[in-house]
Amino acid sequence: MTSLRQASRAASLRLRSATSWLLTRVAIAVAMALLPTIAHAVSIELKDVAADRIERQRAAAEGSLPLPGTPDLARKSERLEQMGLKLGSPILIRTFKSESELEVWVLKGETYVLFATYPVCHWSGTLGPKLREGDKQTPEGFYTVSRGQLRTFGRWPRSLHLGFPNAYDRSFARTGSVILIHGGCSSVGCFAMTNSVMEEVYGLAEAAIDAGQLFIPVHVFPFRMTDENLASQIESPWFPFWRNLKEGFDYFEAKRRPPKVATCDGRYTFSDIAPEEGAVPGPLAVCGATVAALSELEQLSPAALLALSMLKNPAVEAPRSLPAHRHLHKGHQNRNAHASAGHAAQRGTAALSPPPCSIKRASCRHYLANRSNAAELKRAASRGRKVREARR
Repeated sequence: MTSLRQASRAASLRLRSATSWLLTRVAIAVAMALLPTIAHAVSIELKDVAADRIERQRAAAEGSLPLPGTPDLARKSERLEQMGLKLGSPILIRTFKSESELEVWVLKGETYVLFATYPVCHWSGTLGPKLREGDKQTPEGFYTVSRGQLRTFGRWPRSLHLGFPNAYDRSFARTGSVILIHGGCSSVGCFAMTNSVMEEVYGLAEAAIDAGQLFIPVHVFPFRMTDENLASQIESPWFPFWRNLKEGFDYFEAKRRPPKVATCDGRYTFSDIAPEEGAVPGPLAVCGATVAALSELEQLSPAALLALSMLKNPAVEAPRSLPAHRHLHKGHQNRNAHASAGHAAQRGTAALSPPPCSIKRASCRHYLANRSNAAELKRAASRGRKVREARR
């Protein structure tokens, strides 16, 4: 009986090893087959730079500060006092990409009240979640900031680390690192505020954590999740995802308290916090099925994870800003994206050439991811043009 179990275990290990090897080879082949130019890489960062983002960056560069819509930062204590709020009370942060706004809510009694709305000086990418390292996208979803995520070092020494990828992101094999809310008004994948605004936001977060708040909820949305705004995006491939985000938005709008956020079966879930759980929710809770899926992903090599990430997160043509433009029908586009990924893998397996660097190094994986992302986006744009031409 023991020998049978040992044989079964050995067979399972061989199968897992073979699967990992195959995914690794496919990842290398796909990455090597896609060779974007430098211009393409630049277009990822700038593909949805609306005029308002350019104007804010220009104003910051010229020293024309504060930006329009910025509260009177010199009167922070007075503003808190006038609203009956205390420095050190628990806070909640909400960010809206399309509107380029960041809100800080402060606990007063049993509910949160809006203390300030700040202009986001710059964020890169377009509407839609961050999928993988190097795509220059800002994330969307539900995150938390703890003491260990208060950063006092690096290029912008007053910043908040969002903790991307969270459990939801990782369940989709999404990758990325060091996604921050920081100063400097320049960003590739982060939310960049002006330095003076970041000083105030960081100070509120630090005071709240010093006073005992364990986790600061950070809710990141593509736009203000009104029924009208969501309905205008019904043709977007991200519509189901955004409809799920709206559940969390609506919960807070109705109760003015952050929900307990969990992830299971590829979606976020929201519920009330039990009294014994305290006043502030922690990181995402995970159901058993998602725990098992995350455990399996942790066994994959970096290259195998990259291959799986490309298969689970095919490039899509995301809307640029509100009001929404017309886009490809969701089902048709997703089928095209999956087929494109399959064809790329088949092309790559015909000639498996070695990568130009060691895939064991993070810099190499980042480089390969950048190349594949740019090529996928270029193909998606080409497909979109062809469909629009056919509709004419």
